[in-house]
Amino acid sequence: MDDIELAESYFIGKKEEIIKTKRITKFVHGRDILVIHHKGTFYAMDLHCYHAGGSLENGDIEEFDNKLCIVCPSHKYKITLGEGEGIYKATNPRDDVPTPRWYSKGIKQRMHAVKEVDGDIFVILSSMPGWIESDYYQTEKYRKERSSCSSHGPSC
Repeated sequence: MDDIELAESYFIGKKEEIIKTKRITKFVHGRDILVIHHKGTFYAMDLHCYHAGGSLENGDIEEFDNKLCIVCPSHKYKITLGEGEGIYKATNPRDDVPTPRWYSKGIKQRMHAVKEVDGDIFVILSSMPGWIESDYYQTEKYRKERSSCSSHGPSC
């Protein structure tokens, strides 16, 4: 990794420690990030699910339609680890024989690149242009709402 890439990357932790814990969350340059190690590969994404802001930290990793996904523990939304694509299974009622199949909602979760350098894990924040739905949960507006709710208890 050259000096320019290192300058644009953020240290997350030691590779062996992250492999051992399987997941780590960090606040990186204004974003809450989740880094996952699963079967030899590191993945990084926004911590909060695009749907309603639930934490993905304890989401199960499962395969759906040959795509490795994290399942949001709050509402069971499925997000591909490769692209941040929201997927769901449904039937088309107009089909003669409605058969469940997988559909895409498009990219919903912002994913970030992960680099390993000499046993250290770094994240390079996504530079994908435009708004991705998980971006909302990285805003000051959301942080204020979350802070206000946590001070009012579970009824919020």
